[in-house]
Amino acid sequence: MPEGFSYWCYIGSVAEYTEQHAKSGIDAELPPIECWSNQFPGYDVTISMPEFTSICPKTGLPDFGIITIRYRPNNQCLELKSLKRYFQSYRNLGIFYENAVNRILWDVVKACQPISAKVTGEFNTRGGMRSVIEAEYSAPSTPSSSR
Repeated sequence: MPEGFSYWCYIGSVAEYTEQHAKSGIDAELPPIECWSNQFPGYDVTISMPEFTSICPKTGLPDFGIITIRYRPNNQCLELKSLKRYFQSYRNLGIFYENAVNRILWDVVKACQPISAKVTGEFNTRGGMRSVIEAEYSAPSTPSSSR
């Protein structure tokens, strides 16, 4: 059974979301995102993962989407091979769209401490609705390192 997955909880004949569903996947152990030393100031990096998959923690059904990371590096840049391994770890993880996008932002910020970052998740249509989730980070006002 995928991590974070649980069967529907029924109260009478109404399916209920539980706190376990809401928190599913947030604290899961995922592979580290590695970084390398940035050599230049003042530019942006955009990375797109067009085959992002995870599992709905309530239904156990797969979710598909595109994750885009746009960040302005400070001293470190994200290493792409480790980022790919990180994304692949979501494949069997029960986590809601909103939590996945915010968790990815937290992990990117923790890994490379960028000047700014934005993660966008564009998830495939399910039940006639398409979801786009965005989360942003701006570093506290501190001078960036000089090169």
